[in-house]
Amino acid sequence: MLSISSLPRSWRVCGALLAGSGVILGALIAHLPEADFGSGGRLMAHGAMEMQMWHGLALLMLGLTMREKPTKLLALGGCGLLLGTLLFCGGVYYTAFTGQHAAHVAPTGGSILILSWLTLAIGWLRA
Repeated sequence: MLSISSLPRSWRVCGALLAGSGVILGALIAHLPEADFGSGGRLMAHGAMEMQMWHGLALLMLGLTMREKPTKLLALGGCGLLLGTLLFCGGVYYTAFTGQHAAHVAPTGGSILILSWLTLAIGWLRA
């Protein structure tokens, strides 16, 4: 089981994995034929890849800042960043490649991301 003190390393690993897989997805998005995407899918997938990369970097940064003073609010914010990124980007990738909407997956992920950033802001103000 993870403890708050072990989360900084976990956030750095998760951030690196998100960013690294974002590079792979960026290459795929750039080189796959248009037929592999739904209508407007390449642009949509590129936007999701950018969100994935930025939030991967954010988790790396969180992992570095939490080494000094890990708190429950920062841990909660990090959990939300990871979950929100997976849901938002996963939903957008699904739509981009299939042309079908994944119900409320992307909006739910986006809402979680917004709440996570607010949680992190409060956590850093209190730290």
